[in-house]
Amino acid sequence: MSRFAEAARFAVRGVLGNKMRSLLTTLGILIGVASVIILVSVGTGSSAAVAESISSLGSNTLTVSSSQGGTGGRGGGGGFPGGGGGSVDSGSQTRVAQLTVDDAGSLLDDELAPDVKAVAPTVSASSVTATYTGASHDVTTFTGTTPSYLAINDWTVSKGSAFDDADYTERKRVALVGVSVAEDLAGGDGSDVLDETVQFNGVEYSVVGILAEKGTSGNTDQDDVVIAPLTAVQDTLTGYGSVDSITVQATSAETVDAAQSEVEDILNSRHKVTSDDADFSVSNASSFLEAATSSTDTLTVLLGAVAAISLLVGGIGVMNIMLVTVTERTREIGIRKAIGAQKFDIVSQFLVEAVLLSVFGGLMGVLIGVVGSQFTIVGVEPVIEPYSIVLAFGVSVLIGLFFGLYPANRAASLRPIDALRYE
Repeated sequence: MSRFAEAARFAVRGVLGNKMRSLLTTLGILIGVASVIILVSVGTGSSAAVAESISSLGSNTLTVSSSQGGTGGRGGGGGFPGGGGGSVDSGSQTRVAQLTVDDAGSLLDDELAPDVKAVAPTVSASSVTATYTGASHDVTTFTGTTPSYLAINDWTVSKGSAFDDADYTERKRVALVGVSVAEDLAGGDGSDVLDETVQFNGVEYSVVGILAEKGTSGNTDQDDVVIAPLTAVQDTLTGYGSVDSITVQATSAETVDAAQSEVEDILNSRHKVTSDDADFSVSNASSFLEAATSSTDTLTVLLGAVAAISLLVGGIGVMNIMLVTVTERTREIGIRKAIGAQKFDIVSQFLVEAVLLSVFGGLMGVLIGVVGSQFTIVGVEPVIEPYSIVLAFGVSVLIGLFFGLYPANRAASLRPIDALRYE
């Protein structure tokens, strides 16, 4: 133990003997450790944001979307007032599918779909600009739908009231606006826009309610939204015909799979297709979450790998400086060996010196990494993973051992007579 303590004392003296060089050497390790912690935190934060966004869709919701393919005609019928059928392609030619309001209404069947609680057909108007008393705002999401959409997607009205079935049936031009839209148009808390007329692409709508704030999810402002009756939106902004998607709410999270099967069976029958050539797709939040989690996990690993490369480069820097140190202190090594120092003493001295540089760089890197992860980076709120701190610091120590071993052995292998002759 006394021999190791003596080696440690020499190592500390060597590190402090050239402070600037030691500081620059540790910089590589510092950058590597900090990069691992920050980039893994960004990847984890991105994954959490995506998961939160998808979870906000509801654990018991399904989304029916059109897809190219399918053959045959389309069944008739209807369950929503004001609904209409889509165009029909006869024969067996491939066509671009169209979902209709009637398709949505057919899913509200207690016998064929007992696990379906509510449905909401939706259309989206693109490039919509809202104007009010000289102010304008480009709306990110403008949705035309039915009153049930609000409950399905957990939207509540903080001021005013929601539109109802009568507004939908009578095709009234009323709208619910998100907080971001209201504030941008009216200033302040946006309440001045309530019960006022706002133009959307030149079409007048009466704002009957302001939606409760949902905040941002990643880079998406969930409050930059306008929701209006589907019938009015088709009258004024999107035109008649198909709907973009149908949102379905199952009776509970446990019945989502059953509800999905019921929805697929009903639409297969109406569209005269089978599961092999279906002209629509049904997805649920769980499948989105699994796919998104897989993608973001891969991204996190790649970010960590890129950061680890900088840590490796830092280790090469440690080895380079240690080789220079051994060369500069050749005569010192010769004197120590001449007065009885063993190979263990020399190896310990230079190995401890390399590890000290790595430990100091690692500790500073952890500090900078933790502090850096407190700030929003490219729109993402980083989430620190404890394992990244332990892993990054542990690897920095191992790098000191690994890259310090060769210079230490080289120093210990010098013959005293040759070392003393070195100029």
